Amino acid sequence: MAKTLWIFAAAFALTAGITDFRYRKIPNWLTYPAIPIAILLHWIIAGRHAALLSLGGAAVGLGILLPFVLLGGLGGGDWKLVGALGAFFEPRRLIPVLIVTLMISGLMALAWLLWKKRIRPASRNSESEKIPFGIAAAIATLLYVAAQPWLAF
Repeated sequence: MAKTLWIFAAAFALTAGITDFRYRKIPNWLTYPAIPIAILLHWIIAGRHAALLSLGGAAVGLGILLPFVLLGGLGGGDWKLVGALGAFFEPRRLIPVLIVTLMISGLMALAWLLWKKRIRPASRNSESEKIPFGIAAAIATLLYVAAQPWLAF
C-alpha cells in the first residue's frame, strides 16, 4: 500500500524539484491536482480512514508553512508542494520529510552564500536571491522513500 503512494510522492516531488530548478517556479498544473489525487489514492488503496489521514497530512503541511508564505519567505508553489507531500505521506511521515527539507534548504542557502562569497554583503542586503525550496523537498522526499526497508529487492 504505502509503496505505491510513496512512489507517486517521489515522482511528484522529483517533478516539482526539476521545474523549480529550471524555471524557479513550481507550477499550478502540478500542485493543484496533487492533493485530491493523493487523497483519492489513499481512499482506493486503504479506505476512508487512510483518506482522512491524507487530508490531515495536507492540512498539517499547509498549516505549518502558511506563516512563511504570508511573510513572503516562501512561495505559493512551495507551500502547495508541502501540502501535497503531506497528503501523500500523512502527518506523521510528513514531519521528518519536512525537517530534512528545511535542513537541505539551509545547506543550499549556505553553499550559495559561500559560492557567491557574499556572506557579509548578504547579511546587510534584504533583496537576496531565493533558494529553490522545491529542490530541497525533492531531495528530502527521495531520501526518505529510498530509506524505506521495503525497497530492498
